Amino acid sequence: MTDQREIVVVRKPCQGGSVDEGLAALLAAYHLQTQAEKGEAVTDVSGLPDRYRAEILGPGAAFVDDVVLVALSGDTAVGCLVVTAPVGGRSEVKRLWTDPASRGRGIASELVGAALAHARECGVSTVQLSVWKWRSGAIALYERLGFAVTESWDEREQLVCMERALGADTAA
Repeated sequence: MTDQREIVVVRKPCQGGSVDEGLAALLAAYHLQTQAEKGEAVTDVSGLPDRYRAEILGPGAAFVDDVVLVALSGDTAVGCLVVTAPVGGRSEVKRLWTDPASRGRGIASELVGAALAHARECGVSTVQLSVWKWRSGAIALYERLGFAVTESWDEREQLVCMERALGADTAA
């Protein structure tokens, strides 16, 4: 049975401190699933590329200038998303992940909404993201939330780049 407790999104500025085990588990699941979808499955975190392993083992260092949003159901982390520090009026949304057992509860939408609100508070004019083309559900979610496909800024094949302008009158 799925836990139907209220979902709360909290901001976790990553400025050192102890590793949040729930966040680490979500990031591990995200990266392991992504590797499998790319046809490069690994059995555990030790088989991931160094940069992804670093995020899992030390999110405080990996995301030091960024803000990590974590969705909580009670004390359990059930979703996460990273908003990069603004550069040139832009921020990027990365690592959106919802625990599979908690999907269908609007958690991803809440995380993206909180990311857009945070970006707006920081004076960001555009939020961008990239998503693998086979993640059609994620692409549909982003489109429902106002993101549009744009010219790619990343050379990796099968990556879809999207962005959304944040006007002062634009709702999250």
